[in-house]
Amino acid sequence: MRIEKCYFCSSPCYPGHGIVFVRNDSKQFRFCRSKCHRNFNKKRNPRKVAWTKAYRKTRGKEMAVDSTFEFEKRRNRPTKYDRDLMGKTIMAMKRVQEIKEKREERFFANRMKDAKVVKKAQARVEIEKSIELIAPAVANREEVMRNVIDSAKARIAARKKMSAQRVRSDNNPAATVGGDGAQMEE
Repeated sequence: MRIEKCYFCSSPCYPGHGIVFVRNDSKQFRFCRSKCHRNFNKKRNPRKVAWTKAYRKTRGKEMAVDSTFEFEKRRNRPTKYDRDLMGKTIMAMKRVQEIKEKREERFFANRMKDAKVVKKAQARVEIEKSIELIAPAVANREEVMRNVIDSAKARIAARKKMSAQRVRSDNNPAATVGGDGAQMEE
């Protein structure tokens, strides 16, 4: 069983799924779904259609060059079945997948590092453009912040008071039971 790649979007085509188009020169084009087949028939370039892998790679959104891609290449060399070799191959495939995922995460983190700075700059520009909408809210903000800080201080003081009472009651059992240390009888 071989899992092929879609010619248009590069997603996996499982056996029994999708469409195969065979051109007059006997070149086969596999498509995972009719959406890809329609776009191919409309002569659209996968590198210019935003949801394809080719688009993401050409725009630098995904890794384009990596040594783990070598393992995905198709090999048509038949080999004699060997159980040990199959076990090692499957273990190697899992390890390569782990490495690939880690590298993709690192690539994404590096790409998003600059995006945070750009987002902040865009937010500042937006605020400068529409400052008149924010100005009334800023006037009330100081009063709201004072109220929040006062309520937080009150809660902290109440917690300290309760914890001090608990500490006193843990250290002096007489304070909690009847006052003289003896248990009350009915």
